[in-house]
Amino acid sequence: MMRRVVLVVLGLIWLGPTYLLLVNASRPADAYDPSKAWVPSADFSLFDNVAVALDRIDLAASLASTALYAVVSPLLGVLVGAMAGYAIVVLRLRHGFFWFMLIFGGTIFPSQMLLVPLFIGYSEAGLYDDRLGMLLLYTAINVPLAAFVLRNFYSGVAFSIFEAARMDGASTLRIFFRIYLPLSVSALAAVFILEFTFIWNDLIFGLVLTQTASVRPVMVALSGLITDVYAGTPVPVGLAVGLMVSLPTVVLFLATQRLFARGLSLGSV
Repeated sequence: MMRRVVLVVLGLIWLGPTYLLLVNASRPADAYDPSKAWVPSADFSLFDNVAVALDRIDLAASLASTALYAVVSPLLGVLVGAMAGYAIVVLRLRHGFFWFMLIFGGTIFPSQMLLVPLFIGYSEAGLYDDRLGMLLLYTAINVPLAAFVLRNFYSGVAFSIFEAARMDGASTLRIFFRIYLPLSVSALAAVFILEFTFIWNDLIFGLVLTQTASVRPVMVALSGLITDVYAGTPVPVGLAVGLMVSLPTVVLFLATQRLFARGLSLGSV
């Protein structure tokens, strides 16, 4: 009984910020009072606040760009990572562990260390403030995690499957796309969900490498609006648009949580 009580209390504490977000995002724009932040308002104005935010910033273009980055880059990243894991484990690539460490080793560097080289390189290559440049960047960032999970997953698949397929005359690419890739759908989905969430919530790379509304990620546009809270944007308006922007990742995770948990457990074998 005591355990349940403790878990309920901890759960309520954990949900406290979410409650504050929902309550204050639903207030009328001119009715925010910090002393009454915990008290719900009788007037539900969430959609009105979102409409005000949409009038102040070009959110539609940023949402479209972010959706492109968050779908295409993880798809390419998990595909390249799966091929890397397949080559290292199944094809038994020479010096496979070295290649794996070379791929995964890039993750040990903080993102902040990459900003100046990326900015200079993108400016010189004509990829600054360009959707293609953002797609390439997010794809490269996603590959190490996918390679790590899929390498572990393919290590648990019997090598006799590959040998049998080769004896039947299947090429290595055909075996990958027709056998190994379908076997790893759960692991691929788990990595895709993680990478989708990362890209959707990314701020630092979009802030440094983009400028125009049609290219910049939505979190950059949102950060500009939140900054304006101190210059006249009502707090409920900023909270309302923040709530709206965060919904895709929440819905995706809730809809695929079983597949997500199963994929990560398979990738850890």
